[in-house]
Parts: sequence; structure tokens; C-alpha cells
Amino acid sequence: MQLRKVTAASAAVLALSLAATACGGGKKDDNGSSGGKKIAIGIKFDQPGLGQKTPQGYAGFDVDVATYVAKKLGYSPDQIEWKESKSADRETMLQRGDVDFIAATYSITPEREQKVDFAGPYLLAHQDVLLRADETAIKAPADLNNKKLCSVAGSTSAQNVKAKLAPKADLQTYPTYSACLSGLQSGAIDALTTDDSILAGYAAQTQFKGKFKLGGFKMTNENYGIGVKKGSDLKAKINKALESMVSDGSWTAAVKKNFGPAEYKNEPAPHIGDVKS
Repeated sequence: MQLRKVTAASAAVLALSLAATACGGGKKDDNGSSGGKKIAIGIKFDQPGLGQKTPQGYAGFDVDVATYVAKKLGYSPDQIEWKESKSADRETMLQRGDVDFIAATYSITPEREQKVDFAGPYLLAHQDVLLRADETAIKAPADLNNKKLCSVAGSTSAQNVKAKLAPKADLQTYPTYSACLSGLQSGAIDALTTDDSILAGYAAQTQFKGKFKLGGFKMTNENYGIGVKKGSDLKAKINKALESMVSDGSWTAAVKKNFGPAEYKNEPAPHIGDVKS
């Protein structure tokens, strides 16, 4: 009688364990494999032309790159869980495992490489400034001295300008580029600085047509990489996917689709591991 009770109890525990496993689904491992379930990808939600959340879904060059990479990793678009990755949060999100990888205008730098690994680069951009269309006083980086210069928390752009080009620039840190853009439009700031690809996306929006212009300053090289957790072998798989995207023409098609309307003069697709200083 006692034996039958123990056996029945063991069977019940086994059944509960199997049920819990079925409900839990395939947990993502460090390689991004989830048994055909979901893959979490970090992107920007507020950058037109690169990563933007719209009523119709998610759009932009980074979104297209990430979707292509996810497909090569075995995930269909409906298996992607998009997560907003603000500039100041990217390293933490990767370290905590909140996302499998991040494609969010994420420039490869030695400082960041101490915390996370990068696949790529997959785009070479340059730092520039966005100005009001009627701005005539700012014609070169040095003209940003004593001007209110906006960028976002966690971005290296404004610090680059102040350290190397305009030491007297008055830095204004806003939470998002959209907030900087509103300040530029209202006159609260004089210039918005970040990568030319990002600025072109904003300037090309229908509601801002004719209101802004790019300064045309190629102040730095910004090598966009796909961030992964430190030590993850997902890096090698993503690099292989990026090479395929370039070779089959999908990279060029994505550039034309997202940057063409802004007449953005992009650099050729960079070679994997070729980080321009």
C-alpha cells in the first residue's frame, strides 16, 4: 500500500514537471537559439530611416538588417520580439540578457568593446550636425563654440565635438533625438549632432521638409556594429549573415529603400572587421 502511494506521488511530480517544461517553451541560449520560439532584438524606436516604431510596425535600415540576420539564424519576422534600446541602455541590456543582439546605430568603440562584443561593421556613417534651414552662422565645426549643441544621453557625438572641435560648445543632453529635434525646431538649441545617417532620416520626413539642413561636416567615422553579449559565439553567425546580405544584394536594396528619399550619400558596405578610425 505504501509503495503504491509513493509511486503515485512520483508520477504526479513528473507530470507537473513535464507540464511546466511545455509551458515554459524553449529558452534562448547564448547562441540565440530558442527552438523556433522567439528572438529578442534591440533597435531604436524613434529614428526615421533606421529604427522607428510606426502604427504599421517597425521600419528602417537597422530593422531590415536585423530581420535579415534573424532569418539567417532561423527566425521568421513573426518570431522577432523588438525591444527599444536607448543609447544609454544598450550595454546593460546585453549584459542582462534582455536581448539576443542589438542593431541600433551602435557605433563600435574600444570603450564599448570592453563590455560587449560586436559583429560587423555593417554601415560606415560620419558624425555631422543638423541645423535649421535658415541658419547662416554655423559653417564649420568651430562655429559650434558658444552654441547650444544637443545630443542624447549615452551618445559619444557631443563629447567628440567638445573634446576635439569646439571646446566652448554648450552641451545640451536630451533623452532622445526626437526631443533634440523639437528643441532645434523651437530654437531652444542651435544644432543637433549625431551620425549623418540619423540626421538624414529626420530631415527627410515629410513634416520637416525644408525646415532643416545637414551641415556637411564629416567629423568622425561611425562604424555601426551589431552588439552581442561578451563572449557569445553568436557574433560569428551574425558576421556570416552580414556577408551574405552584402553578396546577395539585400544590403544595397535596404540602403536605397531607407536612405534614397533623403539623397543620403552612403559609403560602400564595409568589410567585416574593418573598423575605420
